[in-house]
Amino acid sequence: MSDKVIGIDLGTTNSCVAIVEDGAPVVIPNRGGYKTTPSMVAIAENGKRLVGHIAKRQAITNAENTVYAAKRLIGRKWGSPSVRAASEAVPYRIVEGPHDDVRIELRAQMFSIPEVSAYILQEMKLIAEEYLGEGVEKAVITVPAYFNDGQRQATKDAGRIAGLDVIRIINEPTAAALAYGFGKQLESKVAIFDLGGGTFDISFLDIAAGVFEVISTAGDTFLGGEDFDQLIIEWLCKDFETRHGVDLRKDKMAHQRLKDVAEKAKCELSSVTETEINLPFIISTGKADALHLQARLTRAELEDLTRDLVDRCIEVTRKTLDDAGLTVKEIDEVILVGGQTRMPRLQAAVKEMFGRDPCKGVHPDEVVAMGAAIQGAALVTAASDMLLLDVTPHSLGIMIVGGYFHKLIEQNTTVPTSATHVFTTVKDNQTSVKILVLQGESERAEENELLGEFILTGLRRAPRGEVEIEVKFEISADGIVSVSAKDLETGAQQSITVTATSGLTEDELRRMVDANKDYLVEARQSEETERRKQAVERALEDIEKLLPEVERTIAGSEFGQDAVRKARAVIDRAKGAISANDQSAIAEVSDSVTRTLNMFKGVVARKGA
Repeated sequence: MSDKVIGIDLGTTNSCVAIVEDGAPVVIPNRGGYKTTPSMVAIAENGKRLVGHIAKRQAITNAENTVYAAKRLIGRKWGSPSVRAASEAVPYRIVEGPHDDVRIELRAQMFSIPEVSAYILQEMKLIAEEYLGEGVEKAVITVPAYFNDGQRQATKDAGRIAGLDVIRIINEPTAAALAYGFGKQLESKVAIFDLGGGTFDISFLDIAAGVFEVISTAGDTFLGGEDFDQLIIEWLCKDFETRHGVDLRKDKMAHQRLKDVAEKAKCELSSVTETEINLPFIISTGKADALHLQARLTRAELEDLTRDLVDRCIEVTRKTLDDAGLTVKEIDEVILVGGQTRMPRLQAAVKEMFGRDPCKGVHPDEVVAMGAAIQGAALVTAASDMLLLDVTPHSLGIMIVGGYFHKLIEQNTTVPTSATHVFTTVKDNQTSVKILVLQGESERAEENELLGEFILTGLRRAPRGEVEIEVKFEISADGIVSVSAKDLETGAQQSITVTATSGLTEDELRRMVDANKDYLVEARQSEETERRKQAVERALEDIEKLLPEVERTIAGSEFGQDAVRKARAVIDRAKGAISANDQSAIAEVSDSVTRTLNMFKGVVARKGA
């Protein structure tokens, strides 16, 4: 097992894995030679799990059972507006889980979002293991900076299901900054503008003498390239409905084809000013004839369609700059991260705001994984002189009397950190207190995210205001929250580590970890059997080509007749095993087929000599 730490950018649209080799970060290509892998998971008709490019290739014909953009759902609660919006935009079925969480139904099976994400992480793990030639356990996984505690915990759960020891969760913009500043003697303030497939983050960092300090961060966890694609899909559907009176959104296969062409058109319009969209036989009218979709989309039309999305990014960026107490003149460099930042209008908007061209010295699709790998190497290298000071993106506190939110840790506080505050009872003879742990910025408790709750009991009966309770918040470097409450008079204490909001119980997690291990063992055995089967088939072809010549050469002797008879028996057994797809029989006959082929080659070689 390798002691190296891999860095994984678990993206909404694509994922990427990297490692530090000889002191430099290296992005690891997958089996197809691609440095990014589609974040897609499918269940085929035969029940086989498909991940990455192979899942994407069959998405149109298997739309209902192919999951994409699962990251937009991870750690979210069933009733959230984001989940409702996603349910209306995807062809697969999103259902309510047993813990107010989100599940996906594929071929009558229920999958949690961490489980689906785990399959993608596992694929990244396998890509790294194939490259290194040994097993990998430790990983640093990136998340959007604006992810809340539940989303971070759910990502850690996904890593655990995938068989990874997630030694750190790191924010994507921070990872990008690490990769940008790696090996350079920088002293500068940088802005990381990160717009990927599903999320937007903006972070401002101060980099000096190997110290990467996050000053301020904010974002939108439901704003990304998927939304740009969806606006193109809506535009195409409205135009088609106007022309033909047919709503393509109701046909799942048609919708998936629209998604593919929308993404392609958007990418093309980053380099050309107009593009043709053609989808022949997009749908049948039921009258033995089919309708075709044809449209022309210009860059100007795309910019008009998506103006509000670009404006939202700039608005969040301006507010975050103000919160950091910075001006545009103090920013030395603006770094674009994420595939959607290739859009010319977006680049122009960033330039307009900051008054300078953004830096193009990093690869927008690979830089986050590289930064994660750099952080992973630093965590296991005692001699590392790099220091990362990240912040919590949301304020943390508890609900107090009147339904208000009392903040104990403010947004953009450097982590790890802790804070305490002493509260008193609000009722006479109060013997217990309920602590509601919240995350957010609203003064009203109900408008913030409930992370967890617990009850401190056994308080002394006394008039209100006499019993003092100390509440302590702690945030780890991963951004995971722990809260404790203590009666200062008796020392009685209760605590909670916020983990339940991932949507999975510990028992469910253990079952998923074990099931995934079993599936992986079976998958590897199946792959090995398939390789062996193909080797046997190739050997049989060679044997049958050589057989007539061998028979002519050695059939005259008693030895020759016996050898040919045994060879034919081996051939028959091998063909029977392949025909029956009998794994154990294929393995058993494999060596016999190889020996027979080698014997035949020897006979032919001696004859030639």
